[in-house]
Amino acid sequence: MMRMRLPVAVIVIAIAAMSCVWSARADDSGGPAAADKMQAATFRERLAAAGFEFSATYIGETLGNVSGGLRTGGIYTGRLDLGTTVDLEKVVGWEGATFHANMYQIHGDGLSRDFIGNLMLVSGVEALPATRLYEMWIEQKLLGGRVAVRVGQQASDVEFFDSSYDDMFANSALGWPGITGINLPGGGPSPPLAVPGVRVKAQLSDSLTAYLAVFDGYAAPPVPGDPQALNPNGVLFRVTDPPWWIGQLKYKFGIGESGLPAAFTAGAWYHMGAFGDQRLTAGGLSIADPTGSGAPGLLFRNNGIFFVYEQMLARAAKDPDKGVAFFLRSSTSPSDRNLIDLYFDGGFLFTGFSERRPNDRFGIAATYARISSDARQFDRDVRSFTGAPYPVRDYEAILEINYQAEILPNFVVQPLFQYVMHPGGGVVDPGDLTQSHRIRDAVVFGVRTTITY
Repeated sequence: MMRMRLPVAVIVIAIAAMSCVWSARADDSGGPAAADKMQAATFRERLAAAGFEFSATYIGETLGNVSGGLRTGGIYTGRLDLGTTVDLEKVVGWEGATFHANMYQIHGDGLSRDFIGNLMLVSGVEALPATRLYEMWIEQKLLGGRVAVRVGQQASDVEFFDSSYDDMFANSALGWPGITGINLPGGGPSPPLAVPGVRVKAQLSDSLTAYLAVFDGYAAPPVPGDPQALNPNGVLFRVTDPPWWIGQLKYKFGIGESGLPAAFTAGAWYHMGAFGDQRLTAGGLSIADPTGSGAPGLLFRNNGIFFVYEQMLARAAKDPDKGVAFFLRSSTSPSDRNLIDLYFDGGFLFTGFSERRPNDRFGIAATYARISSDARQFDRDVRSFTGAPYPVRDYEAILEINYQAEILPNFVVQPLFQYVMHPGGGVVDPGDLTQSHRIRDAVVFGVRTTITY
């Protein structure tokens, strides 16, 4: 049975969307709404000229699991993002400096959490309901803007291990990649948990950019419990934990006579905290061995390397900035201290294919996360010690297809489909009394709506 929760924020956004439609119609007739809209635009332009910019984005999703998973059913979830960016040079005379802050109001249920049981969440919006601070940082530009240093609470998913062609997809792993989102404490600095850190970006040449950042390694206290619940409002500002380092080089170039844009990124990360062994105790016995402690041994330090390749394959006839593009990302991490040791994702994006709807987009993408060899061996140990027909985990993979239709310049509707293979990496179904069957593959349909201001 589908459960729906429509908080006040949703009703407000619905009214806003209706207002957008009414304004658009009134503008066509040149009525009073057109004048009001011009005044509002002028007010925002005056604020921007004074150094103040404000933004509001609401993402609302109705998602349903129609087959497989833990159980069938549906949810509504939403996230309101309010932000401000201040040009400190215009406001207080601080040359080359910018301040940014934004907050989330998250509400609703989670389809992956309540109905599927998969690792790579069906939606990047899915999180525990909360009102929380997300980012709050100051960036200083140096050397004529070629170097930018950002200090404060920030996320890593926008600049690091990222492709410019993956932003339309709903699955969380197609934003911040599944391997880092699963292996790092709290998922690493990504929605909904940003952490204090320092990021340096250097434009080495017109085509080569270097990035280096150090973040606090834990968004919440490293104790048992959900990190989102342990840091419910995003204001812990932890700065004394073992750090997490990440760096990358991004090289942009053109292909062919038309100079089709392409980019290659190579990077690595290094975490200086402690991670639980996926198979062995501190005494060297299997965690599944009844004669041992049953507690994972601690392994200090962790790391990963990653690569991203993206390219436009063909330009649209009416708009050279649109067309057919694809991206591919890959990463690997040590097997003994990570649940995922190998990861791939990639997809195709189609834009500018319709003269009548020039801003619509169509995308198809897939992810693959391999359960590490040590974690698989642990499953075999469980079978050996218990004699139970316990399934050995192998991988989780997801296929996503969606279409993004622009109803108005600030109102987008996005029907989507996802097929989730081997939820949880192929874990045993908790409802199976024989403990011999995996959670079944899940089939997800839904609609995402996005309203921006």
